[in-house]
Amino acid sequence: MGAPEALHIGGDNRIDPPRCRRVFEPRGAGGFALHERRLFGLEARTIMELGMKRILIVDDEEMIVRTIKAYLDHEGFKTYTAYDGAAALQAFEEKGPDLIILDLMLPKVSGLEVTRAIRAKSAVPIIMLTAKAAEADRVVGLELGADDYIVKPFSPRELVARIRAVLRRFDGEGAEAERIVAGDLEIDLKTRELRVKGAAVDLTPTEFDLLTYLARHPGQVFTRLQLLREVQGYTYDSFARTIDTHVKNLRRKTEDDPKIPRYIQTVHGVGYRFARQT
Repeated sequence: MGAPEALHIGGDNRIDPPRCRRVFEPRGAGGFALHERRLFGLEARTIMELGMKRILIVDDEEMIVRTIKAYLDHEGFKTYTAYDGAAALQAFEEKGPDLIILDLMLPKVSGLEVTRAIRAKSAVPIIMLTAKAAEADRVVGLELGADDYIVKPFSPRELVARIRAVLRRFDGEGAEAERIVAGDLEIDLKTRELRVKGAAVDLTPTEFDLLTYLARHPGQVFTRLQLLREVQGYTYDSFARTIDTHVKNLRRKTEDDPKIPRYIQTVHGVGYRFARQT
């Protein structure tokens, strides 16, 4: 039986998962993976865990977990799931997520206890997602160390936006340097200027943002869609190849030999990475 055209999440809030209808069909032998490949395309399949932010989703309501997972998979995240507090703590230890979406009202170990246990050893971002709307509950959650608090019913699109905002804040913490130096490249983040071997090089705003984003994450692999989203703020398959043009221009402006790139390297079948400089 096929999935409904719209889903109800935590109440009367209706959502329309983008390109995810068949994800919710009964799982057969390899069935979900097959549908995921069909829906999300070659890059989402081949990238596996390279360069992907890992999100742990913890809720005891299966439909909520599956819906959030579908949205985050579509947006290029690597997702893990748990349905009770004990499983959440185990997944945290085993998977090392970059962010946790955590329900408060969990079996076995409460969400507050999970937060307390994680905060004793890690600063990983936590977004609490719960039906507890009282101000006192929000205050307790935030005081325990949650980075954000979303009340059910919720908009999955808003949740994705909040995840990105929290990750941006977290990735930026402690990054006091106003320059990135890599090999012969010197990127001035304050003045938005690039120097190659001491000489100023003109870049377009998009070229500068793309180079800076890659240089901030040396060795990490990104798909074209991930780079398009981070640099331009949207993810459309038809625009993904514009990243190739920007990369070509950057290589022409930064490399001694653009055909043998030292900085932005192609990862065939996946996308690009900024090579670590020794």
